Amino acid sequence: MLIAIGERRAVLVAGIDEAGRGPLAGPVYAAAVILDKRHPIPGLRDSKLLNPEVRQRLAVKIRARAIAWCVASADVGEIDSINILQATLVAMARAVAGLQVAPEEALVDGNQCPRLPCPTRTIIGGDISVKAISAASILAKTARDAYLVELDGTYPGYGFARNKGYGTPEHLEALQRLGPCAIHRRSFAPVIQSEFDF
Repeated sequence: MLIAIGERRAVLVAGIDEAGRGPLAGPVYAAAVILDKRHPIPGLRDSKLLNPEVRQRLAVKIRARAIAWCVASADVGEIDSINILQATLVAMARAVAGLQVAPEEALVDGNQCPRLPCPTRTIIGGDISVKAISAASILAKTARDAYLVELDGTYPGYGFARNKGYGTPEHLEALQRLGPCAIHRRSFAPVIQSEFDF
């Protein structure tokens, strides 16, 4: 592509965010998104501020219009082995590594950076203030939610399709009644306690 003298080429910036640090079960997910300024996506916000139907519609638009996107995860074994923060950073690094176009800069929601091969900045509240991070938040959240709905069929009784692995009263009661299953995070206190009680 020819660039006129004095014209600046747009820097390829990846927004990065995670979903699922707090639940008692299931993987932690992360997404990386490089948005295309030529194809804006109205309505991008922090995924937690959107209802599921709107999140799903936006996820479809992000996948169709972004220059590049990737969703990755770290499984329960990794979470229990290296802790949830480190597993989250691993998932973020995997998401960036999976992009079909390499970013020249990465913006990460929060205050912790994964190790990446490009300059990286953290932005607290970035999922609200930075569109690319909002897009990553939406992709990570919708992908993780869909996977937990699938797992509900494999591990019935815990309500994963409804609670997505979070420690709701229904989930905590099921933990006490059934004990933990294969996708529970055994390094998390409520799961440890239920395992002991069980």
